[in-house]
Amino acid sequence: MTFDVETAYTKLRSQFGERVRRNEPLARHGTFGVGGPADVWVSLDTQEALIGLVTICAECCWPLLITGNGTNVLYADEGVRGVVARIALNSYTIQDFADGTALLMVGAGASWPRLLNELAPLGWGGLEFGPGIPGTLGGGVISNAGVHGHDLGQVLEWVDVVDARQSEENRVAPTIVRYQHADLNLDYRHSRFRAQRRVQFDQQGYPLTALRKLIEPSEIIMQLGVRLYREDPQKLRMAIDEHKLYRKRTQPSQRSAGSVFKNPPGDSAGRLIEAAGLKGMIHGGAQISERHANFIVNVGGATAADVAALIKEARSRVYTQFGVELELEVELRGSWKVPET
Repeated sequence: MTFDVETAYTKLRSQFGERVRRNEPLARHGTFGVGGPADVWVSLDTQEALIGLVTICAECCWPLLITGNGTNVLYADEGVRGVVARIALNSYTIQDFADGTALLMVGAGASWPRLLNELAPLGWGGLEFGPGIPGTLGGGVISNAGVHGHDLGQVLEWVDVVDARQSEENRVAPTIVRYQHADLNLDYRHSRFRAQRRVQFDQQGYPLTALRKLIEPSEIIMQLGVRLYREDPQKLRMAIDEHKLYRKRTQPSQRSAGSVFKNPPGDSAGRLIEAAGLKGMIHGGAQISERHANFIVNVGGATAADVAALIKEARSRVYTQFGVELELEVELRGSWKVPET
C-alpha cells in the first residue's frame, strides 16, 4: 500500500488531535539541530496511544519511525518519509519495599536529568551518575548508557516493549513483551536492541542507513523497571552536581549528539581522532570539537551532510593511521543520499 500523506494525516489527526503535525522540521527534535521534515509527526504520551499508533500503521502499512529526544540521532537533510512518533511517556511510580530498596516503574520517554531532580530530594539513589546524559531512559537502554564506570544495566531489572516485528507473511501484530535483565545482552554501549542498529559504511567510507522496516525499531521500549536504594539526599545532590561539573568541564557547549564513536577496547575514540590531527576540523557548519574530538558540533548552519562528512573523515583517517575501525554511536535516520564522488 502506498503511503499517502493527506490520508494518514487526516486519520491520525482524528485519533490523536493536535499532537499530529504535517511537515514537521526534524531539526527541532534532534540535538544536532539538523534534518529535514517528517511527513507526519506524532507525540505520544500514553502507552495506549503508542500501541494504538503502532496498530494503525501496521494495519494501513504506513512506515513508522519511533524516536525519543533525538540525542544520538542524525536526521537526513531530506527528512523522513512516513510517520515519525516521539515517545513522550514520562510518568512513573515507585514501589517501596521498606528494606532500603524500591522499584521505579517509569515510561521510556522520561528525561534522565528531570527524573534525577525529582528522585534525589526523596532520597532515592541508583541513577545519580547520569545527570549529564541528556536523553530518555528508553534511549539509555538501547546503548546501555553510562559514565565513569556506571551504566544503566547495573540497576535495570526489566523492560516492557511493543513487539512489532514482521512475521514470515510480512504481517505485524503488535504485542507487549517483558524482557528481564538477563535477556537484554547488556554490555559496554550495547544491548539486544543496539545489535539491530549498527551503522554500516560504503566503500568511500560514508555511513549508510540500514534497510528500513515497516515499523522501526521493531521492538519499541515502552517502560522500564529500575532498582533504587535509599541514600542521603544531600549526598545524592553532591554526586549529581559533581557529574554535572565534570560534563561542563570536558564536553562542548555547542549543539551535538554526544559521543560520535564508541571507545575501542583499551583506547579512546577522542584520543585517536585528535592524534590523527582532526581536532577542530570544519566542514560547512559542522566541526570536530576543539574541546573533545569525539564530539561533532553544530557551529552554525550545519547540515546533516556536513556532519556525515566529518564522520567519514574521522573514521577513515583513524583507520588509515592506526588500523582501528571505529564503531558509530550516532544513529542515521531518514532519506539519505550518498554524495557524488
